[in-house]
Amino acid sequence: MAIDVNNESGTEVDEQAILDVARYALTRMRIHPLSELSVIVVDAEAMEQLHIQWMDLPGPTDVMSFPMDELRPPAKDDDEPPQGLLGDIVLCPEVAKKQGEDAPTGHSMDEELQLLTVHGVLHLLGYDHEEPDEKAEMFGLQAAIIDGWRAECGIEGPSPAPTFT
Repeated sequence: MAIDVNNESGTEVDEQAILDVARYALTRMRIHPLSELSVIVVDAEAMEQLHIQWMDLPGPTDVMSFPMDELRPPAKDDDEPPQGLLGDIVLCPEVAKKQGEDAPTGHSMDEELQLLTVHGVLHLLGYDHEEPDEKAEMFGLQAAIIDGWRAECGIEGPSPAPTFT
């Protein structure tokens, strides 16, 4: 997979972990290995501008996803996944830091960014959480991906719980 992580935020983040968890999520979702993804890390001001422009909502948000080729996981295990441009995920470490601190179990900004990366990948693949059944499916898949990645990396302790609705 071609995954680019571009940190324009001025905040130090664990770019390798973002890259690794994105790759793990895409592999687990059976996305073609030649597909492309871009992850951009921006400051609160830039995120607020994007949030207003694309969602018509005030203030910065944690993650935004901009799909390109609308790739989806193959329907069956033996289907060949299509390749293409997945799109862009935009992350905001300032919002992630606050959300991590406010989470019931509390976790780091980097752990929150990893969770948000998986969340963004799932949005790019067509998952949503507007309806209760969609939310249960997406958040269950998100937790399974994060737990699997953390186990593969040998990271102990509870996985960060979603801090967004």
